[in-house]
Amino acid sequence: MVATTHEPGLKHAHFQTAGLPALLLLPQLLILLFFFFIPSIRALLQAFLLTDPFGASVHFVWFDNFTALFASDSYRNSIWVTIWFTLAQNVVTITVALVLAFATDRVVRFQSGYKSVILLPYAIAPVIAGVMWAFLFNPAVGPIAFFIKSLGIAWDPNRNGYDAMLLVVLAASWKHICYDYIFLVAGLLAVPKSLMEAAAVDGAGPIRRFFQIALPLLGPTLFFLTTMNFVYGFFETFAIIDAVTRGGPAGATNILVYKVYQDGFVNLDLGSSAAQSVLLMTFALLLTLLQFKYVERKVNYSI
Repeated sequence: MVATTHEPGLKHAHFQTAGLPALLLLPQLLILLFFFFIPSIRALLQAFLLTDPFGASVHFVWFDNFTALFASDSYRNSIWVTIWFTLAQNVVTITVALVLAFATDRVVRFQSGYKSVILLPYAIAPVIAGVMWAFLFNPAVGPIAFFIKSLGIAWDPNRNGYDAMLLVVLAASWKHICYDYIFLVAGLLAVPKSLMEAAAVDGAGPIRRFFQIALPLLGPTLFFLTTMNFVYGFFETFAIIDAVTRGGPAGATNILVYKVYQDGFVNLDLGSSAAQSVLLMTFALLLTLLQFKYVERKVNYSI
C-alpha cells in the first residue's frame, strides 16, 4: 500500500489488491447483512403472507394485509397519533434546545456544569427515562402529579388521552433535547462574531441579534435537526411509549412503531405486523423526501 499526500491533511491510499479493503469492510458488511438486509427482506416477504401464530401454515395473500390495514380504524388512528406526536415532539425539542443554546453564552459561572446537566439525559436509557417520567407524573404517587392537582388541574394520563399524549411528548422531548442542543451550540459558535459585534454596535440587543442574525444562519442545522427529530419520533420512541403508557389509554398514544410491536409480538399477527413495518419505512422515506424537496430549498447555506 502506497500513500501519497496531495493536500495538507489529506492522504490518498492505493491498494494493490482488493483483498485488504474487503477484509477491512467485512465486519461492517456482516452487521448490515444480518441486522438490516436480511430482516428487511424477511419483513417484505412476510408482508404478503398470512401465517398462523405458530408458523404451521403459511398462505400467500398478495396485498390483503395492506388493504386490511387501511380499512382498519385503529391503524388510521395510529397514523394520526404518530403525526401529532412527532410534530409536537419536534416543536418542543427544537424550541427548548434553541433557548438553552442561546442561554449558554449568557451563563458566566458554572458553564461546564450547565452543559453537563443538559447533556445528562443523553446518557440515560430510553426505558429508564420513560419509567422516571411515568413515576413523576403518576396520578397516585407522582410528586409532580400531586403538584398539578394542587393547582386545581385534573390530571390522569391513565384515563385521559390528552394527558397521556402530553406526557409522552414531554418525556420523548426531554430525552432528545440534548441531541439538538449539541448541534445548535456548534451552529451558534460558527456564526461570525463580526456580524454579532456589528449588530451590537448598531444597538441591537441579544434577543434581536439572535432572531435576525444567528437564527437565519442556523437554517442548515435546523433543517438537519428537523429531519432527525422526525426519524426519532417515528422509530426511536418505542421504549418511552412502552414504559409510560403502553399505547393507552384506548390507543391515544399507540404510535405506529408501537403498533407494529403489539400486533406482531402480542397479538401474533405476523403478516399485519410486517406490512405495518413496510408502510412505516415508506412513510418515513416519503416524509424525508418531501422535506428535502420543499423545505431544503428555503434553507440558506451561505454566510
